[in-house]
Amino acid sequence: MSTTRKASKQKATVAVIGGSGLYEMDGMSGVETVDVDTPFGKPSDSIVVGELEGVKVAFLPRHGKGHRFNPSHIPARANIYALKSIGVERIISVSAVGSLKEEFAPLDLVIPSQLIDRTRLRESTFFDSDVVVHVAMADPFCAQASQVIHQAAQKLDINVHPGGTMVVMEGPAFSTRAESFMYRSWGADIIGMTALPEAKLAREAEMCYATMAWITDYDCWRQSSESVTVEMVIANLLKNVATSKALLKEVIPALGGARDCPCESALRDAIITQKDQIPDEIKKKLAPVTGRYLS
Repeated sequence: MSTTRKASKQKATVAVIGGSGLYEMDGMSGVETVDVDTPFGKPSDSIVVGELEGVKVAFLPRHGKGHRFNPSHIPARANIYALKSIGVERIISVSAVGSLKEEFAPLDLVIPSQLIDRTRLRESTFFDSDVVVHVAMADPFCAQASQVIHQAAQKLDINVHPGGTMVVMEGPAFSTRAESFMYRSWGADIIGMTALPEAKLAREAEMCYATMAWITDYDCWRQSSESVTVEMVIANLLKNVATSKALLKEVIPALGGARDCPCESALRDAIITQKDQIPDEIKKKLAPVTGRYLS
């Protein structure tokens, strides 16, 4: 049985953002539902908070229950802000992706290390007025969290590919064949629609961010294969739901300790605007994100 509370009553240290096909978490105890209002609107859905193997966990379905938000309209700023406001330090993103390489087969798991941003319609920063911030994004994923996922996947005998470059396209339509060939020529390995702006926002919020990217198809570059369809994606997603949940049960307990990665201090030298030039209302608005620097 679950209850609903306001965000101020709750705290979690690890969050799972569930992608297509993953709309709930199994195995949590003491489950409660948290509703969070943010300066950037409401999150995709209520946040479910509970405990898994001694670690306080938050779960948020990226597209909302019933898959209501397309990739361009996911309230990413509200999602990351809400998770930060309840104490989350590490985010594990679960997503469906297409493969741009023969050796990255459908149903395989990729733990990407790099991103290419091909989005164009999304708000990608918390700092859109009155304060200028330039966070480092050379390595957009947390290496330590990614390593934990890799080790857990090996333990479960999952066919996993550590590292790799993900193209994040705007969507919601899939790639043209020419685009798919172009991304391959760039050296990209997989293509998805949701890792950005999440990764950028998580970095601005000094949160670790790592992705479990499950391959559902070969996009449309592979002439010998059927081009990607919704039916194909969903069919392979459903095959991986149980595996994804089993992997999360291995990963989350290993992420409960203190952090010593660069993510933890990403804003330390990134805020360019002088503190006395930042309006008080902006400081208050961004307090969960910048509080220790601007308070």
